Amino acid sequence: MPSQMEHTMETMMFTFHKFTGDRCYVTKEDLRVLMEKKFSAFLENQKDTLAEDKIIKDLDQCRDGQVGFQSFFLLIAGLTVTCNDL
Repeated sequence: MPSQMEHTMETMMFTFHKFTGDRCYVTKEDLRVLMEKKFSAFLENQKDTLAEDKIIKDLDQCRDGQVGFQSFFLLIAGLTVTCNDL
């Protein structure tokens, strides 16, 4: 039986692949939908109304409109650190 941490990792991978389909990346629009569905409480509590756009822009480091799993994972890690700090 997987540990809670392993289950969490599996959930992150499943969520990413749910939005990517057969691709290895999410588009900016996919990421926007994902964030609005999965991080709605976080986004609602942001004082900066452009936070979502800034996050998406920062994650698309190659400026090709694609965000891979590594960048997606960095998003999760960054949000987790921010929430922990609060």
